[in-house]
Amino acid sequence: MTNPDDALIALHEVEKSFGAVRALGGVTLRIKPGEWVSIVGHNGAGKSTVMNVMSGMLAPDHGAISISGVAQPAFSARRAKQAGIRCVFQELSLCPNLTVVENACIPHPALTGFHWRRKAASMIVEKLDEIFPGHGIGPTDLVQDLSIGRRQMVEVARAFTETDARVRLVILDEPTSSLDPQTSKQLLAHMRRAARNGISLVFISHFLGEVLNNSDRIVVMRDGKSVMDDPASQFDYDRLVIAMGGAQAPAAAAGARRSGGQLRIKKPAPAPSGFEFTACEGEIIGLAGLAGQGQSDLLLDVLSAASGRRSSLTVTASAALVAGDRQSDGIFPQWSIARNIAVRSLRQLRQGLFLSPGREQAMAEFWREKLGIRTHDMQANILSLSGGNQQKTLFARALASDARIILMDDPMRGVDIGTRREIYDLIRQEAEAGRTFLWYTTEFDELEHCDRVYVFHAGVIADVLTRGEISEDRIIHASFRKAG
Repeated sequence: MTNPDDALIALHEVEKSFGAVRALGGVTLRIKPGEWVSIVGHNGAGKSTVMNVMSGMLAPDHGAISISGVAQPAFSARRAKQAGIRCVFQELSLCPNLTVVENACIPHPALTGFHWRRKAASMIVEKLDEIFPGHGIGPTDLVQDLSIGRRQMVEVARAFTETDARVRLVILDEPTSSLDPQTSKQLLAHMRRAARNGISLVFISHFLGEVLNNSDRIVVMRDGKSVMDDPASQFDYDRLVIAMGGAQAPAAAAGARRSGGQLRIKKPAPAPSGFEFTACEGEIIGLAGLAGQGQSDLLLDVLSAASGRRSSLTVTASAALVAGDRQSDGIFPQWSIARNIAVRSLRQLRQGLFLSPGREQAMAEFWREKLGIRTHDMQANILSLSGGNQQKTLFARALASDARIILMDDPMRGVDIGTRREIYDLIRQEAEAGRTFLWYTTEFDELEHCDRVYVFHAGVIADVLTRGEISEDRIIHASFRKAG
C-alpha cells in the first residue's frame, strides 16, 4: 500500500448505494504517479462505480477523496478534469451524430478561434497515429458510421490528448473488449509507455492475461469491497481467479463431437476462387480475423435471410442475434430487464390474445438464475444493471427464444470470467441439442470451442480451419492475406 501523501488520488472508505443496492461498501484505494493499477472482479463487483467516483461522475455517499494529498470535499467531474483525470468508458461516451474532430473538441474548451477545427483535427489524428498506427480513421468521419472498435480507438485517443491540462491519470474501463488482438497490443504498448512517462493508469478488465502481464498492482473487488490489493508479482492466474470469488479451473475445450446434421446455412464461394461457407445443425462455427473484415456483415446477412428477406445466402431456420454493441444494437433502454429478455419470445408468452405478465416474469426469473444476472428485481430498468449483466440479458433473450441459429457478434464484452465459462458450457449443451452457433470473436481462446473456423480478410473468407487445424499462428497468417 502507498502513503496518502505520495498518492495522485486517494479514496478512503468510500461508500455508494443506488436505492437498496449497495454498490460500494467502504473502498480504500490509492494511486501513485506513473503506477499501473488493475481492478478486477466479477460483474457487479463495483469496478465501474469506483471508476465513476474517481472521475467525479458520481459523488460518494460516505468517505473521502483527496488529490495529491489535498482533501476534495466537493469532488466533481470538472475538478477531476482540472486535476488531469481522464476516462475511457466501457459504454462509449462519444456523440454519434458528430464527427471525430467534433468529439475531440468536447473535453477541450481551450480549442477556440477561427482555426479550432484544424487544431483539433491535428491533435486527434496525431494521437491516433501514435497509439494505433494504420487506424484508418478520418477526422471528418461521423462517429455513428464507425465500427465499435474504431469508436473505441477514438475514445482512447481522446483521453490521452492534452490542451490546457496535463494528463496525469487515465482510467480505462474494458478498453480492449472491442478491439482485435493486434489493436489491443498497440493500446497496451502505448499504456506501458505512458506509465514510464509518469501517467498513472487504472485498468479495469476481464482479460486476466492483460492484467497479469502489465500491472504494477492488482486490486480485487467483490461485492462492492476491495478484498485484495497486492503487487502484480504476487499473483498468478489461479490465485487471481480464486481471489475474485473461487471460480473453478477453466473448462476444457469441447472434444470431438458428432458431425453436423442437416445444412442450416450456405453461402456460395465467390468467383473465381474462394471458400464456400456452410453451417450445419449442431455446429459451433467461429468467425475470425481482424476486426471489420466482414464477420459482422455475414451475421447480419444470415439474420436478414432468416427473416425472409432476399439474400445471397440460403438459411433454413430462424435466427437470433447476441449483439456485441449492446447500447446501439442490443438493449431497449426504456424497458425492464424482463421485457428485454422476453421481446424475442412473444409467441411463447401469449395467453389468448394477450401477453401473460406471469409467463414473462417466470421466463425472466429462470434466466436470472441460469446466467446469474445480478439484480433483486427483474422488473427494474435494464440500465440499472452493470454492462456485463446487460450482456447476460442479451444472451438470455437469444437462448430463451425458439431460434435454431444463434448469431454472436463478439458478445463477451464486459462479461466476467466465471460467467464466460458458464456460457461456454451452455453453448456446447445447446449445440448438442441441435442449435447452430455462428460466433464472431476477437479472442483466440474462444475459437478453441468451435468445430470449424472461417478466417476473414477484406470481406472474404481467407482460410477455413477444422478443429485440429486451429492455431493462433495460422489465423494471424490468414488475417493478413487475401483469399485464394
